[in-house]
Amino acid sequence: MTTLAEYAERIGGTVAGDGGVAIDRIAAIDDVDDRSLTFATDERYLRLALLSRAAAVLTEPEIAKKIEGVRKPLLLASSARAALAQLLKAMEAPRPPAPYRDPSAVVDPSARIGPDVHIGPLVGVGPGSEIGAGCVLLTGAVVGTEARLGAGSILHPRAMLLDRCVAGERVVLQAGAVVGSDGFGYVFVDGRFSKIPQIGNVVLGDDVEIGANSCVDRAQTGSTSIGTGTKIDNLVQIGHNCQIGKHSAFAALCGIAGSAKVGDYVLMGGESAMNGHITVGSRVRIAGNTMVWGDVPDGASISGAPAQNHRDELRQQVWLRNLGKLNERVSALERR
Repeated sequence: MTTLAEYAERIGGTVAGDGGVAIDRIAAIDDVDDRSLTFATDERYLRLALLSRAAAVLTEPEIAKKIEGVRKPLLLASSARAALAQLLKAMEAPRPPAPYRDPSAVVDPSARIGPDVHIGPLVGVGPGSEIGAGCVLLTGAVVGTEARLGAGSILHPRAMLLDRCVAGERVVLQAGAVVGSDGFGYVFVDGRFSKIPQIGNVVLGDDVEIGANSCVDRAQTGSTSIGTGTKIDNLVQIGHNCQIGKHSAFAALCGIAGSAKVGDYVLMGGESAMNGHITVGSRVRIAGNTMVWGDVPDGASISGAPAQNHRDELRQQVWLRNLGKLNERVSALERR
């Protein structure tokens, strides 16, 4: 049990109302009770939260100012989402105990294992590999031959960092993620496909996270690279020899074809696709379901299939929706 004032102290926030309100859980608006702290990141959600059973609401001062006569205690922070992340992080389950090596794990004698590493059941660690200090390898995870995993990284169940691939510090591979699968490289000879050996690797920067069942293919030659801080959602495919910048984010079901170059701070919405051998600049925003077939300059906001400036795409959608009415008017004029 924690008071609202204690939560405020943890996040460097302030309380509007009774700071002595007891809180024993954090919950979304549709899952609250009278001991819950809920959260609101815009005016609409704040109004809903104030009508809920929640004991208090985490929000931002600028949002709270828009509503008069608030009767529920508020926990105010400059960024409600950042404050929520900070509070939830304190509630996370602790990492598994370390140092630990499960008897069923297979660790090659030549592998270099740092201090305080947790190696769970059925984990495989290949020859010449290197596991940094404080890493956690959960059930069925694989670190391939001569692969390197940086300090503080986590491989969730059945995640794989395959042969010769390199991951920086604090990298997270969610369950079933595969880093270093063969690139999709074939040549069509004599009426059939012949495989082109994929002899490169994948290099992940620090603080990269790869979602569940996502795949990052190794390069044909050289490296497929993903920059520091980039986050990749579940079920995303990154093709061979792609070069992805830092602090970018790719939502679920995205696909990026081989040898695409993507800049820093790029946001790519779900179910979008990107052609191979193109260059997408930095700070580009790509709406969901967008088909990116050509180069994109820095700072652009694009959508549609094929992609174009987002405002132009919206105008075209309006025109298309009005085609029925336009057809009726033309038909009426022709009848006259």
